[in-house]
Amino acid sequence: MSEQKNKARSSAYSICITAVFAALCCAATFIAIPLPIGYFNLGDIFVLLSGYCLGPVFGTIAAGFGSALADVLGGYVIYAPATCIIKAGMVLVSYFIYRLLGKNVSSKKIDFLLRFVAALLAEALMVVGYFVYDSLFLGYGLGAAASIPGNCLQGVFGIAGYLVIASALKASGIAKKFWG
Repeated sequence: MSEQKNKARSSAYSICITAVFAALCCAATFIAIPLPIGYFNLGDIFVLLSGYCLGPVFGTIAAGFGSALADVLGGYVIYAPATCIIKAGMVLVSYFIYRLLGKNVSSKKIDFLLRFVAALLAEALMVVGYFVYDSLFLGYGLGAAASIPGNCLQGVFGIAGYLVIASALKASGIAKKFWG
């Protein structure tokens, strides 16, 4: 009987923490800094943190749905399907690249470098994903290239914020509480 209670608590915890991270992804997307062409926001920080804290399954759900919800609430409904797939893909890329490269790494400097590389590849997926969506599905053609600099800047700020917060979570030991 107690094993069933533990499973139920674990499932309830997973659902709740996933919802919290989805809300963080959504809310952080509304903290936007305007640019001459578009804007960048803090959402990618929490997209990457979702994968770091929740793992590939729940992190993917939180990042995909939270970010897509921000598009819907912000009036960019046409981007919601792409955002859901792209942000979920970012979590998967960053998580599995880090896990693949990070086996048996004990050095803090190398661990930080691996997190950077994994986040960089995830943000590259974001830039390419939105370019492909804009050019093929929205019909902007090569005009979609105009969004690349803004998306790159978005990625730089996402990586920087993620690395700072993830390093603090790891150093404090709080990150272990997410992983059980």
